[in-house]
Amino acid sequence: TPGPSAERPPHAPDFDQKSGLWRRMRYGLYHILEAGRSHDLASRIFEYAMIFLILANVLAFAIETGQGLSDNTRHYLAIFNVVSIIIFTIEYVLRIWVSVEHPPLRHLPHWRIRVRWILSPSMLIDLAVILPFYLSLFFTIDLRVLRILRLFRFLKLARFSPALEILSRVLVAERRSLFGALVIMLSLLIVASAAMYGLEHQAQPEAFGSVPQAMWWAVATLTTVGYGDVVPVTALGRMLGGLVMMFGLAMFALPIAIVSSGFANEIHRREFVVNWGMVARVPLFARLDAAAIADLSELLESHVVEAGAIIRMRGEPADALYFILSGEVRLELDEDHLTLRDGDFFGEAALLDPNAKSLGVVALSRCDLLKLDAQNFIRFMQQHPDVREHVMQVARRRFRGSQAPSETSPVA
Repeated sequence: TPGPSAERPPHAPDFDQKSGLWRRMRYGLYHILEAGRSHDLASRIFEYAMIFLILANVLAFAIETGQGLSDNTRHYLAIFNVVSIIIFTIEYVLRIWVSVEHPPLRHLPHWRIRVRWILSPSMLIDLAVILPFYLSLFFTIDLRVLRILRLFRFLKLARFSPALEILSRVLVAERRSLFGALVIMLSLLIVASAAMYGLEHQAQPEAFGSVPQAMWWAVATLTTVGYGDVVPVTALGRMLGGLVMMFGLAMFALPIAIVSSGFANEIHRREFVVNWGMVARVPLFARLDAAAIADLSELLESHVVEAGAIIRMRGEPADALYFILSGEVRLELDEDHLTLRDGDFFGEAALLDPNAKSLGVVALSRCDLLKLDAQNFIRFMQQHPDVREHVMQVARRRFRGSQAPSETSPVA
C-alpha cells in the first residue's frame, strides 16, 4: 500500500499556478544538490560526477608536483584547473540559490536562510576551494601556496559521504570524552618525558638533555612506533621505558574506543529513528503510543533484495509486512500494477488476516527492506493487550464490507 511519499517527495511544497517555472526549477535543483537520494538518477549522476571531479583534482595536484613535466602537460593541467573552478563556482552559487527550499528554514526570510547557509561548515569548505583562485587574479600569491590550498577540494568529499558525515557528528557528540582522553595522553607524555630526563640525562645528554628533547622518545614509545633512534641505556631507564610502553597501549587506544563506541551508537540511533518513523506512518499503527511503536520497531528485520527478484509470488500466504527503506518495487494488481518507493509499505494484510493471500511483488531496483514477521507481531500484541484491541478494531473496519473505506488500499 503506498504511503505519503508515493504522492510527492517528502517536504515538497504545494506548487500552484502562481509558483512559476523558477520556483519549480529551484525545488528540483534543491532535490538534486541537497536532498538527493541514491535511487534518483539525476542525483546519482551529479554525486558521482562531483566525486570523480574532486578525485581528479587531487590527482592533478599530485602530478603538478613532478619536476619533469612538459609545457603541454602543465598547460592542460592549468586548463583543467580553470574548468574545475568554474564548475565548483556554479555549484556553490546554485547551492546558495536553492537553500531557501530547505524545509526546516522555510519560515525564515530568504536573506537570513542564505546567510546561515553560507556560514555552514560545508559551504565554508566550498568557499575555501574557489576563493584562492579568484584572489590570485587580483593579488600575487605564491604558486606553492595555491597548490597546497587546492587540497581543500579533497574535503568536499565529506559532503558526498554519509559515513564521513556520521563521523563528524560522532566527534562533536564525543568532544568532551575526547578532550578528557587528550588531557590524559598529554599528562602521560609530560610525566614520561620528565621521568626519563631525570634518569637518562647524565648518561645521554645529547638525547635526553632536556624535557622537550625527551618528549621525542616519549611520543615514539607511547604511540608504539618505536623508531629506535633514541633508547634508554640505564637499568632504571629501561624499566621506565617498559612501563611507558604498557601505558601507551592502554591510553592511546582510549580515543579509538570512544570514537568507535560513538559511531556504533550513532548508527543504531539513525536506524532506530528510521524504523520508528516508518512504523509510525502506517495507518494500522497510527494511534499507537511512542513506547509501543518503539517496541514494535525492535522486531523489524533488515533484508536486501536485488533488482528483478520476486519478493512474493501472487497467491502465496501473506506472512509479513514490509517497509521500503530505499528502492522501488512493483505491486501486481488484477489488471494493472502499482510502483512503491521509499517510505511505502506492503503486506499489511498478513497482520490482519492469517488466511489472506498476497499480491505479487517484484523488485524494480536494489531494495533495502524492513520486514515485520506476522508471528512476531502476534507475540507483540499478546504483550500489549491495548495494541491488540486497536488492531482488531482496524481489522473489523477493514473487512466490514466492500463499501466501507479501507484503512489502506489496495490490499497487499
